[in-house]
Amino acid sequence: MTQTLLGKIALITGASKGLGKAMALALAQAGANIALVSRDEAKLNAVAAEIRGSGGNASVFVADVTDEAQVAKLRAAVAAQFGGTLHILINNAGINIRKPVTDFTLAEWNSVLTTNLTSVFLLCRAFVPMMKGRGYGRIINLTSMMSHISLPGRTAYSASKTALLGFNRALALELADEKITVNGISPGVCDTEINTPLMQNPELRAQFLSKIPVGRFGEPSEIAKLALYLCSEDAGFITGTDVVIDGGWTAQ
Repeated sequence: MTQTLLGKIALITGASKGLGKAMALALAQAGANIALVSRDEAKLNAVAAEIRGSGGNASVFVADVTDEAQVAKLRAAVAAQFGGTLHILINNAGINIRKPVTDFTLAEWNSVLTTNLTSVFLLCRAFVPMMKGRGYGRIINLTSMMSHISLPGRTAYSASKTALLGFNRALALELADEKITVNGISPGVCDTEINTPLMQNPELRAQFLSKIPVGRFGEPSEIAKLALYLCSEDAGFITGTDVVIDGGWTAQ
């Protein structure tokens, strides 16, 4: 079934590249007006131009979503732009630092947890009030395959992404009466910038491919299509859960 988001306003963090960009393009194509958020203004402008070039609507907002003051300014700017209305919030901003736990500095640990977890809290706290009272709302917080399994050197990343599972369940229960659904998407290994160290290492690349039953990496467009479905009216009975899209890795 063709999904339509005509008239909906969607805010996407980490929208300048990778999965965020793919989701922005998909939701815009379905008719949503997209608020693109990241720290990289030049890349955001390029994404916005691509959306507008395809007949969609997009606005650029530059913000560090780990900074409480900047999130407050972002909320004010988005509210001014869209008349205090928001229907869809996709928290996608994330980082990964790969190293043994004994080699982590506290600053590195805090950086991963703040970017992947605390930013989600800040964005939800800021924008949920703009979503209430409309009889429809969608929140998607990007989790990860590493919410369900893990690998050596992923302590901070797995901790941050696993914590989102609990956050999503609790928030889904808080907002169910408002008809705002809250779900996670747990991607497996996709060919995106966050996985560049893996993609550029032939040995690691082959090692990871051997663990994916379907025999390939995920495409950002596949994650985007899942996000589009979860944002649609058809997905109104799906909330408080996590959808794993990993080529079968975690089924083993």
